Amino acid sequence: MKTWKNVMSGFLSFAAIALIVVSISSCSGDEDAPGPTQSIVALAQGQSNLSSLVTALTKYPDLVSTLSGTGNFTVFAPTNDAFAALLSTVGQTSIDDVPEDVLKSLLQYHVITSGAVLSTQLTAGNVATANGENIAVTTTGGIRLNGSAQVVTADVLATNGVVHIVDQVLVPQSIGRFVNTIVEPAYFNKNFTTLIAAVKAASPSILETLLSSTKKTLFAPTNDAFTAAGITTLPNQATLNAVLAYHVIEGEVRAAQLPTNTAPANSEITTLGGKFYLSNRGANGVFINGTTRVTTTDIIADNGVVHVINRTLLPPSQTVAAIATSLSQATQPQFTQLVAALNRVPSLLEAASASGSNLTVFAPTDAAFQALYTALGVSGINDINLNTLTAVLQHHIVSAPTTATGRVFSTDLVNGAVPTLNGNITISATNGTVTSSGGTVAQLSGTASLLNVLGTNGVIHTINAVLVPGS
Repeated sequence: MKTWKNVMSGFLSFAAIALIVVSISSCSGDEDAPGPTQSIVALAQGQSNLSSLVTALTKYPDLVSTLSGTGNFTVFAPTNDAFAALLSTVGQTSIDDVPEDVLKSLLQYHVITSGAVLSTQLTAGNVATANGENIAVTTTGGIRLNGSAQVVTADVLATNGVVHIVDQVLVPQSIGRFVNTIVEPAYFNKNFTTLIAAVKAASPSILETLLSSTKKTLFAPTNDAFTAAGITTLPNQATLNAVLAYHVIEGEVRAAQLPTNTAPANSEITTLGGKFYLSNRGANGVFINGTTRVTTTDIIADNGVVHVINRTLLPPSQTVAAIATSLSQATQPQFTQLVAALNRVPSLLEAASASGSNLTVFAPTDAAFQALYTALGVSGINDINLNTLTAVLQHHIVSAPTTATGRVFSTDLVNGAVPTLNGNITISATNGTVTSSGGTVAQLSGTASLLNVLGTNGVIHTINAVLVPGS
């Protein structure tokens, strides 16, 4: 297991030591010795072994200004090796990968604002830092910070304070608690700041679950994954709780342990927030609920494993009938005519509303129905014979027993005939089309939000033509 005691670094070069000796001699009591001429920042900039610290500091002009100006500060300066070891520990390759709020808090944790404290003045106990948390100082056998970090070169004097060079990056408890957990890969990577913001805004129990020692599997959405799912601002806490729980599985499930299946089958997976459907196509990819793809696997932590996904998962909360109704009432309505048609056939509306159903519905848009009206020479849905309308609607519904295979997502489609409630339709997974028994060819929607729309009792795929069955 990784520990902070492994985050070690080397000593300064001969030239750096020589510079420090000169600096120390300036306060040795020799009245003729020159005093320090450089600020803390200027001293760090002159040390090649502190270039990582300088790179981090320059991201924050306010910190640079403070540590370059007047004042009296004590700075514990980690070496380049110390930063490299920290990045390795948290699974990152560059300081640029770390979210800026996390990095700034780390830097502030290395600064004492109450004055310049020489090594001879450091005493055992806690000392407050600029980020509001304490460093624990011990002095037996040399100066150590938080039990393991060691001051390897002390008392480098600056015009505005003193620098002590340390062999580890000091990590405050507020940040250290995420290390080696399934939260770590997201917390220390700026591509997951939305996920971390969501976790912080959710109920505390969500974070407690993710940090607990019990093994978990987390499917972690990137910032772009939230945008892809249409989440541009964080929803209310109850919704966040439901969404985040839907990304977590009890137990550690690595990539090799994910269930495999052959299309059109998928696997029903129980999460802390409901069930999702996983289509494992081997070399062709692993998909969840048809639209979300697993992009990175097996980021191992002490309390589980993380897999990265490219679209945030949204737990279903409505039946397919309710989804169609809500889409018919949207700003740009899609299914007003389909809803009107279902309302004329109560038995089908009941099936689409039933919680025990397990449906795959190919849903024609309003434009598709308008094209049908033109072809039939009628003005609207009420002009179509009820028996004919019933047969047409049944031709759009694939029903199966309540098993995972009953919900066929776009990634599950295969070429060939599929039985509906009224005869067979023909799927071309290659072309993304559905052909009715009467020869009508409908194209599956290319809009992600209108494909694989998951309901509590099935899934909806939008198509651009009404499937008219053969006579």
